[in-house]
Amino acid sequence: AYLYKAARHMALRHKSRRRIIFSLDDLTREPEAQTLVEEIVRTKERNQILHLCMDELNSDYREALYLTYFEGMSYQQAAEVMWKSVKQITNMVYRGKERLRGLLQREGITDVEK
Repeated sequence: AYLYKAARHMALRHKSRRRIIFSLDDLTREPEAQTLVEEIVRTKERNQILHLCMDELNSDYREALYLTYFEGMSYQQAAEVMWKSVKQITNMVYRGKERLRGLLQREGITDVEK
């Protein structure tokens, strides 16, 4: 059962992986490069804070949020991967978002979507 869960999780994760790679040096040739680079750095810092806060979450909340938001899975797909019901996933995502919002606010990020 565990191997099935892990294999399914990897298969679903593989479908959603795409990376766009670019260099900040390439952007410095653009007219508004400084503003764009500053925004990218700010976004990178916010992402680091997000990941640190995610690490503080209960593991079930973290996995439910990761699967639904970062991997783009439906609640049904996440339920299958985690061996939970859709209702349990709904509750974990809600509670995880509430806890994550509090952690982000503690770190000074106050403009978090509900």
